Amino acid sequence: MTETLIGAVNGHHKPQVSLLKFAPEQPAPADVAPVVEAVDRPDNPLADWLTVPEQPILPPWARSWRSLTANAEALGRLCAWHARFHALRAPKYAFRMAWLAVKGLVRAVRGLWPTLAASEHSAGVKALRAQVKVKPEDVVLAAQYVLAHRERTLARRWRWGAAATAVAATAVGWYLAPLPLQAGMLLAATVPLAHLGRGEGTQLLDNPTPPLRVDMSAQQLNDALRAAGLLKQGKGDDEGPRVTCVMGPVRDGRGWAVIFDLPKGGGKTAADVLAKRTAIAAELGVDEIQVIASRVRAAAGGNAGRVSMWVADDDPYLGDPNPSPLVKTEAFSVWDPIPFGQDARGTRITVPIMWQSLFFGGLPRRGKTFTQRLMTAAGLLDPFVRHYVADGKGGADWMPMKAVAHRLVMGAEDDAVEALKAMLKELLAEMERRFVLLRGLPVSVCPEGKLTPAIVERYNLPVIFVTVDELQEYFTAMERDDREQVINDLCRIARRGPAAGFICNFASQRPDADSVPTKLREIITLRYCTQVVDQTSSDMVLGKGKAAQGADASVLSEEHKGTGVLVTGPASFVTVRADFLDGPAFAELCQRGRVLRQKAGQLTGDAVQDVTAAADQAGFSIAPVLSDCLTVMRHAARMHTVDLLQRLENLDQDYGDWDAERLARELEDAGVKRTTKQVNIAGKNLAGYRREDLEAAVPPELLDAR
Repeated sequence: MTETLIGAVNGHHKPQVSLLKFAPEQPAPADVAPVVEAVDRPDNPLADWLTVPEQPILPPWARSWRSLTANAEALGRLCAWHARFHALRAPKYAFRMAWLAVKGLVRAVRGLWPTLAASEHSAGVKALRAQVKVKPEDVVLAAQYVLAHRERTLARRWRWGAAATAVAATAVGWYLAPLPLQAGMLLAATVPLAHLGRGEGTQLLDNPTPPLRVDMSAQQLNDALRAAGLLKQGKGDDEGPRVTCVMGPVRDGRGWAVIFDLPKGGGKTAADVLAKRTAIAAELGVDEIQVIASRVRAAAGGNAGRVSMWVADDDPYLGDPNPSPLVKTEAFSVWDPIPFGQDARGTRITVPIMWQSLFFGGLPRRGKTFTQRLMTAAGLLDPFVRHYVADGKGGADWMPMKAVAHRLVMGAEDDAVEALKAMLKELLAEMERRFVLLRGLPVSVCPEGKLTPAIVERYNLPVIFVTVDELQEYFTAMERDDREQVINDLCRIARRGPAAGFICNFASQRPDADSVPTKLREIITLRYCTQVVDQTSSDMVLGKGKAAQGADASVLSEEHKGTGVLVTGPASFVTVRADFLDGPAFAELCQRGRVLRQKAGQLTGDAVQDVTAAADQAGFSIAPVLSDCLTVMRHAARMHTVDLLQRLENLDQDYGDWDAERLARELEDAGVKRTTKQVNIAGKNLAGYRREDLEAAVPPELLDAR
């Protein structure tokens, strides 16, 4: 038989070597597969030394470029910290070295004294002197004593002379040398003297310990997982199964990074580790906000038991907020991912929003609206984006959008609710019109039946941003039938609209079934949640079961303003510290967006008719009370004074102490002349104002410019 040795490597299994056996007199037919014998056959004598070990060639810290760079950066930070530490203590080290040099000089003199005193001759001289005292008549002995004494004296003279010459030469050289050389000579003399003067436990430099707030080792990780019930307890001296660290633990930025595989046979998965994040954090001695854990999927070389974990040294979401890069951006395309914020490691997070819908939720005053406005701000810098905005609270957060918005609905009063319903009908009609147009386009122009950048400009079909903040205010203000109709309209827009270029951007403080129906929330593809009270509330925003996967916004605290959990897919989430964009910066972006649309011929709808927006752009000064009254009456031709005061207070709390007399006086000073002081609304004839009277106080050139 002729044997041919062939090696085969199969994925995650051990490399195998097979023996293909053919009889020489009977060659293997071409259509018949040869018989392959496995290398691990018990009768194979080559099995022991042909098996390739599974042990990795490189150590854990050198198995990836990311690990290498993380360790190199950590080494650089450590060296810089040591340099600062010792530089600050340089005066202390100089004094310590000087003291050690003095001690060394004393020891040097003490050690050189026997040589200078020719002590090797002294013993013989003393012995001969004693013998001469006993036998003074011995001439030979006396001669020997005189000779020995003379030799000692000569030795002392030569040695003291050499020492004096060396000291004098050093002094002259010191005097003649330039200052840098003097410093070098001093250092050359001080260093060996300080070394000579050191004690047994003396150290010239302090031995610092870098201030690592969190330490992590493989043993600590195993102990934490075992205490959390994720690893079985051992018996006796055997501590039990351990995780296999694929990478680390190594320093990664401002924390520790580790990727590990759970042991087989324990029945635990990566999902179990994510669900036990709080317990693991407690065992590691950190807050759960410092533990960032996620599954490593198969696409990244992972499996159901592989976990990537990063433990921060401190809370990574505190500190000064990061300003949004959109503030300094001249123009932006919403077809590109929108800069959104940074994760715990400082990595830039961007969010692609085309073909998506968004939902923002969380407690009041946690930065929810500020974060929601980031998406709208990106659309402001794209002139081919048309904005439809509704704010159920009716405050000042979205008021700057009057300069840009095609439709702007403020508040949740009856007239605002009617304006919202009309806006949704307009959106549905526009959506159907677009689908008819897209279906009629040739495949070469519209290959996927969806909007494209070329179609946007060629057919004047701008991307439409549908932004609704404080959804719960509208739903609670509506009757049941109206509420169901609005919900159905929003669901249709969110479900079918993305293909026609509609991007829904919704937000609510109370995302429960009554405030925001489940059938609407479940359609949303991208979700962001700031701090909430518990995991149930977090799941209402982010999706059922997300908290068990690790996407839990209830772990955030009151200090985490502008920080939330972003869910971008069924198994994809990240905690993000959103970029900061305050009210004045947002208002400035709105004005820039107005200019961009005017240049592109895309300023439409309410933005064209809004006199206050035109005044802001033109630099005209309109009395604030007149501007605010026009704003809150944007959906009404008439309004009772009581309702007007209430809406003004909702817009700005400074109006809280105003009464009807002060309002009338301030408006009269602003140039308002009332044609009537009584207005009839729904059969009630009460004191009030007509919008036409307010607009008459606006400079005529602004009205003509609309």
